[in-house]
Amino acid sequence: MTVNPALPTIDYASLLSVFEKTAIEAGLEILRIYEEGCDVALKEDKSPVTAADHAAEAIILKALREATPDIPVVAEEEISGGHVPGDLGGRFYLVDPLDGTREFVNRNGDFTVNIALIEYGVPVLGIVYAPVRGWLFTGGPDGAKEITLDHEGGVVSTKQISCRTAPQQMIAVASRSHRTPETDAHLEDFDIEECVSVGSSIKFGLLARGEADIYPRLSRTMEWDTAAGDAVLRAAGGVTLTLDGELLTYGRRNQADDADFANPGFVARGRL
Repeated sequence: MTVNPALPTIDYASLLSVFEKTAIEAGLEILRIYEEGCDVALKEDKSPVTAADHAAEAIILKALREATPDIPVVAEEEISGGHVPGDLGGRFYLVDPLDGTREFVNRNGDFTVNIALIEYGVPVLGIVYAPVRGWLFTGGPDGAKEITLDHEGGVVSTKQISCRTAPQQMIAVASRSHRTPETDAHLEDFDIEECVSVGSSIKFGLLARGEADIYPRLSRTMEWDTAAGDAVLRAAGGVTLTLDGELLTYGRRNQADDADFANPGFVARGRL
């Protein structure tokens, strides 16, 4: 049996406050660029990237590195630019500054800011902020919350959220931009009353607040796409499993069949 060495003590509540402040700041900058408009470029993998991605990531990286300089950060645009951290140790961050860039470009509002803390492969703290919708989901040792914000980032309301136990007829959520025939085939194994298409990590938020029951993703994702939403979901009583039924873990490197930090297929669920 492998025993993980103890990590330095960390104040999760204080760190979550940093996440909240930073995500809101990044989200407001994204909204500013969203309203003004910007050019779209393509990365080497043909995925889109905008000034909003880079601006939001700069805000997040600065805040995290000032608050916790000893914790490595794995951030989407830095990785894309070739800035890959060395040894991650037992604790690191996963950051997607603008999850759902296609949704941003298509102007449907389904994009999010994502920040997660990983400890020994497990997402223990996370925040998902959908600035257009004004939804901010948090997850950590004290459970999951949904905070409603106005367009200036002010708090309108806060409530504790939790997954529901799946009824016989379930509600599924699926990717708006990446839904595949394999996803539809997987859902045929369940009694699905409705399948809602929505972009980005908002899908995890819908599971966490008990509005949906299952989210299969068989097409490719990266760890920064899912870690924050997964942290919220787990804090709300849900689970994310690989197609082999194992808990989805983070910090995958030197994979024989895929790039560093690429996820396998998975199914996120509410309470089973």
